[in-house]
Amino acid sequence: MPTETEREETTGGSYFVSNYPPYSFWSPKYVPEVFAAFDRPPAPDSPLGVYLHIPFCRKRCHFCYFKVYTDKNASEVEGYLDTAVRELEIYSQKAFIGGRKPRFIYFGGGTPSYISSRQLTGLVERMKRLLPWDEAAEVAFECEPGTLTEGKLRVIRDLGITRLSLGIENFDDAILKINGRAHTSKEIGPAYSFARSIGFPQINIDLIAGMVGETEENWRECVRKTIELDPDSVTIYQMEVPYNTTIFKEMKVVGQSVAPVAAWKIKRDWVKYAFAELEHAGYTVRSAYTAVKNPDVTRFAYTDLLWTGADMIGLGVASFSHVQGNHFQNEHEFETYSAKLHEGVLPIYRAMSLTAEQRLIRELILQMKLGRVNAAYFQNKFGVSVLERFAEPFNILRQRGFLVPDAAGMHLTRDGLLQVDRQLYEFFLPEHKLALTA
Repeated sequence: MPTETEREETTGGSYFVSNYPPYSFWSPKYVPEVFAAFDRPPAPDSPLGVYLHIPFCRKRCHFCYFKVYTDKNASEVEGYLDTAVRELEIYSQKAFIGGRKPRFIYFGGGTPSYISSRQLTGLVERMKRLLPWDEAAEVAFECEPGTLTEGKLRVIRDLGITRLSLGIENFDDAILKINGRAHTSKEIGPAYSFARSIGFPQINIDLIAGMVGETEENWRECVRKTIELDPDSVTIYQMEVPYNTTIFKEMKVVGQSVAPVAAWKIKRDWVKYAFAELEHAGYTVRSAYTAVKNPDVTRFAYTDLLWTGADMIGLGVASFSHVQGNHFQNEHEFETYSAKLHEGVLPIYRAMSLTAEQRLIRELILQMKLGRVNAAYFQNKFGVSVLERFAEPFNILRQRGFLVPDAAGMHLTRDGLLQVDRQLYEFFLPEHKLALTA
């Protein structure tokens, strides 16, 4: 039996739960059901969102597990953006859109701020012509500080971006370098200061706890500098080492099973410290990963709507979508993704059509990341008492000290919130649990 210390070491793989059922159950055999869903009108009062994956970066971070490219030239980038717009054009003509306008738009990556101001302006103008943004509650845009200039930030702001998310991760040059980050500490301050001066409604800072080479002293300094900048929100992730990262590949070469990053207990302690410091500075912890300065104003429409069943079109290579209870993912290679769209065909590679029970579980586990279970929500939407249906896993979490009953249903303790992803597997259907442990 492994010791508690051994169980707490960071090894290869990921605990993070981003969807349900697990991706390993998605298959090309479900793709026809997705195309059938496109021909149906939308469910009443179902919001629509758009995600666009910009897969280009100056460098690939050693911990990155997303589909990114560092070798594409300007014409290839331009061609990719044209293809993504073509993808949106095809979707805009489908019945499931039903005249809806996006409630949220999210530019993720990769590095959206990698593309030029001219490319960005042309991209957004074409997207807006297909699906207008005038009803969007949020337009989020991920940035790497070293790709930002004053001119580009003005363009981003003028295009209607409401949340600028700065991928700072750490403030120490040595740690940024050893983890493969492209930016340096000296680029952080100017990018943040100018972004603040031109009035973005929300500026978010991303941090990662437990990066290669990080110490407690460094982490505390990162928290101090973050609070000093006074962003509208802070997102903190605990470092994982998925199998397709550079770090894991190097571990395999030398036969190393434990990743060269902080153990889980240390990472949880660091995030706990950060949340406490942020709360002391007037922030409110709103999820397992985020703290916001003003919860009455600062929202995360992307997750809040997606986690309550909204439809989302995922544009770009390897992007994920959700439409009418159907999950699907695009082709995960640049060439095959582009080739299908050049033929006028949506580039969907694999999918998963959810049962009513799977939809319920999906929303339950994703909303638990917000730190609470609203029993009335699930009763009204699904006609199910989640407190009865999931009495066993709820009881397990209560015995672990991670969950406490309240008037609305349940809420997670701070210790439970800090390791919520590890607890969500208790709510999986047996066949999905077995597949993960096999």
